Amino acid sequence: MEFILSTGRSIWQGEGIEAGCDSKLYFDACARVEMDPDDMMCLGLKENDAVKVKTRYGEVVVYAKTSTQTPHRGLIFMPFGTWANIVVQPSTECTGMPNCKCIPATIEKTDERVLGAHEAIKIYYADGEWEKRAEELL
Repeated sequence: MEFILSTGRSIWQGEGIEAGCDSKLYFDACARVEMDPDDMMCLGLKENDAVKVKTRYGEVVVYAKTSTQTPHRGLIFMPFGTWANIVVQPSTECTGMPNCKCIPATIEKTDERVLGAHEAIKIYYADGEWEKRAEELL
């Protein structure tokens, strides 16, 4: 199923980053995608199911959460953070800010594990995957 992804700040994301990217608060606040309840039902998803969010920029496994800001069928939201950074445009195109709104995305249920922030950073950034992927996109 196709969606439009927007990322942004949330109160809990802000609290979580202050607690540290290895904190449970940060993980719970950011390793998620918020969806309209009808969209979740269409995909056969329950609260906290692991899902793979894919965009042309990357893919990441996070937890599906029911949005409290409904109804917004076809729109999904991810709080700023490690997981959202993997699926947004890596280039700022000289603006200083990557595109983090209105990104076409797909979602599918998965049995894959949601990575912790440090694991994701190591895989997607420290091991060079981000740089290689960014070069492919330019």
